[in-house]
Amino acid sequence: MQKATRLKREVERMMANPPEGISCYPNNDKIDNLSVSILGPPGSPYEGGLFQLEVEIPESYPFEPPRLKFLTPVYHPNIDESGRICMDLLKMPPNGGWKATINIENLLTAVQLLLRYPNPDDPLMVEIADLYRFNKSEFEKKARKHTEDNAMKK
Repeated sequence: MQKATRLKREVERMMANPPEGISCYPNNDKIDNLSVSILGPPGSPYEGGLFQLEVEIPESYPFEPPRLKFLTPVYHPNIDESGRICMDLLKMPPNGGWKATINIENLLTAVQLLLRYPNPDDPLMVEIADLYRFNKSEFEKKARKHTEDNAMKK
């Protein structure tokens, strides 16, 4: 019961007053399966891209983090080819930073920030993390091209 009430309130709040560059709505009227769109952050190689994500809310939410997955391919050290995201807030303690006080809006804003500020020290894609660390201009060139090919309307 707590999950449904809290989730309904969070989604309604986000739909009424979405954070800049993020939209979130129930997928097929299922409150525990959300469709999300995130605009690539300005000043990043993802700028101008529109990234689709799927969010699955577990039964034990808010005591367990949602499962997020990029549906749009992203060239990023913390996002793999299948769209999985490596981010501290998506992991349970003691190794992760999830807390029951974090809401969907906080989480989606953190994902948007991750696009702007990758974390090469905790990568899913080691080769991309190395490129980010040692040849940032080449990383940005590849990420921009990947964004143009996959996340921009043609």
